[in-house]
Amino acid sequence: MVAFGKRLKERQLEEWQGYYINYKQMKKRVKQYAQQIELGTLDRRHVLKDFSRMLDNQIEKIVLFLLEQQGVLASRIAKLGEEQDAVQPEPELQKIAKLREDYRAVGQDLLKLFSFVEINAIGLRKILKKFDKRFGYRFTDYYVKTRANHPYSQLQQVFKHVGFGAVVGALSRNLHDLQDRHGSYLSIYDQPTLPLQDPVIDSIRAAVDRLTNSTNFLNFLGQHALIMQEELPAHTDEPIDDQKYHFMSLILNLANTFLYMVNTYIIVPTADDYSESLGAAPTVCGIVIGAMAVAQVFSSVYFSAWSNKSYFRPLIFSSITLFLGNALYALAYDLNSIWILLLGRLCCGLGSARAVNRRYISDCVPLKIRLQASAGFVSASALGMACGPALAGLLQINFKIYKITFNQDTLPGWVMAAGWLMYLIWLSFSFKEPSHDIEENHKPHKSNAESSELEKGQKQPLLVSSENKADEEAPEDCDGSEEAPQESRKPANSIGSAYRLLTPSVKVQLLIYFMLKYAMEILLSESSVITTYYFSWSTSTVAIFLACLGLTVLPVNIVVGNYISNMFEDRQILLASEIMVFIGIIFSFNLFFPYSEPQYICSGLLMFVSAEVLEGVNLSLLSRVMSSRLSRGTYNGGLLSTEAGTIARVIADATITLAGYVGVSRLLNLTLLPSLFICIASILATFYTYNSLY
Repeated sequence: MVAFGKRLKERQLEEWQGYYINYKQMKKRVKQYAQQIELGTLDRRHVLKDFSRMLDNQIEKIVLFLLEQQGVLASRIAKLGEEQDAVQPEPELQKIAKLREDYRAVGQDLLKLFSFVEINAIGLRKILKKFDKRFGYRFTDYYVKTRANHPYSQLQQVFKHVGFGAVVGALSRNLHDLQDRHGSYLSIYDQPTLPLQDPVIDSIRAAVDRLTNSTNFLNFLGQHALIMQEELPAHTDEPIDDQKYHFMSLILNLANTFLYMVNTYIIVPTADDYSESLGAAPTVCGIVIGAMAVAQVFSSVYFSAWSNKSYFRPLIFSSITLFLGNALYALAYDLNSIWILLLGRLCCGLGSARAVNRRYISDCVPLKIRLQASAGFVSASALGMACGPALAGLLQINFKIYKITFNQDTLPGWVMAAGWLMYLIWLSFSFKEPSHDIEENHKPHKSNAESSELEKGQKQPLLVSSENKADEEAPEDCDGSEEAPQESRKPANSIGSAYRLLTPSVKVQLLIYFMLKYAMEILLSESSVITTYYFSWSTSTVAIFLACLGLTVLPVNIVVGNYISNMFEDRQILLASEIMVFIGIIFSFNLFFPYSEPQYICSGLLMFVSAEVLEGVNLSLLSRVMSSRLSRGTYNGGLLSTEAGTIARVIADATITLAGYVGVSRLLNLTLLPSLFICIASILATFYTYNSLY
């Protein structure tokens, strides 16, 4: 795989070469520092001072050139504005068309400037991460804190779109005005209807959103899926490979996601009653619910590996396994066996194909609609989470057919078995397996930014100059590690190698993800036991409560995605959400006053909503600070986050069952204590890495 430094250079415009961050020189300087420190000829204080000065000079060079180019673009727009005013009295079609083309040319140059800023921002992040990794310093914390928060900060000029707003606004207004003018002097028979928005303006606005990390509801939802994008901006003229994309296959993957989430939560309102009817304690519901998550820990790995070769066969296996698992879950009642019940739930967990669903979107959906597909993945999960308990609340009937019982305990299993059978039939007729030979032939265009090093090697001369050869083989061209260049971009091939790629920032984000999943699982899984003990709620009431919690997911994401995330930084929202989860946990304890329904509902709602907000910004930051080597392969970032969340659910469900042996009266406080301690740990860890989250 081509090293990051070389890919960075390939993206640079030749005429602007001298104004980009000198990534290669800075990496060499980092290597020299390491050698000098090892020899004892340089102290660490001098290293920090010298490297800070070098960074300041690089940023100043970038910013001054940026301001100069903004001035050039502004002058061109002003000149075009004068020409536009001159043609207003007697507008001519030819002159208007020429003006529009001239404005578009300015827009294309503005896109180049956006790419210039983005490439430099990525280069700065990379070199800061490399410095921290090489020396074990928290230099990034120091540098960002002292520079970004300074009133005369030049760093913000790089990481924010300072000065671009006026240029974009002037371009948009003038192009729109010319478009209206163009239409006024043509008959509808002379030319088809013009688009309402010039394509170059759409491209510019997309670049602004990407550069500033500004977001909207769609982006915010898409980030929940943790489907990582290429870290360097793609050239605007690069073709998009959509030969692997099949719309119905995407719908089938989203349907699989929806059904699996329904399957997960449909048993929650009745799991305690079902356990009790089979002679077990009500708190065994924790093990019943958690058995699915236990199996998912293993299924996520083999499904992720299987998706390297096929998408269709894993989905077929998933459907059959889930059909059998739900049938066993339902039959356990008449067989009077808690073990059959647990076996059924384990089978359901072994059928978890979420890794395949996520991988299909990442590998097979074209870049232009991948954000919508990612948002669809998250929306399907949220809808399934709400529909599961709601459906359980509707299944309050009791009858027998022959010797098979259909009641509120068994019907969730029978309904889901029927659902998976229908899905299996639909899948068999409608899914189109992507061609894997296309994947081999089109690697340069993949979303995962995979390399074309072999192809390039075939085209390059066998003999190169010693200077070029040294540049190509130099270890400092590796990306963020001391590996050889050919190893530096390979995906992780084991859990161990993936773990070694985790920086402190990534570990903290995974801890936060573990914490929020643990807290949510405690709240949801023990809800039927707690509400029955304290408030004597019926199954229908529990189902309504859980469904209402699930229905808050999309509205909360709309508010956060459209408003809050545009007003505050992700790291600020992250910390505030953690504190709100902490407050929700505190208010959930039963300590000094009789436990009441308003206390339980309000604290549960606060905890759940805060955890949902936290999940969005957590995964957004995780995708930003995670190594690009974890964006592909079996052991990818999505798998790591899934495993962290699944293990959290397993431990939470086991905690409920173990605490149940002490007594239901103490269950609430005993299960909330671990949530409280993990939440405090995650808040402290966030403070520790706060300045590296940008």
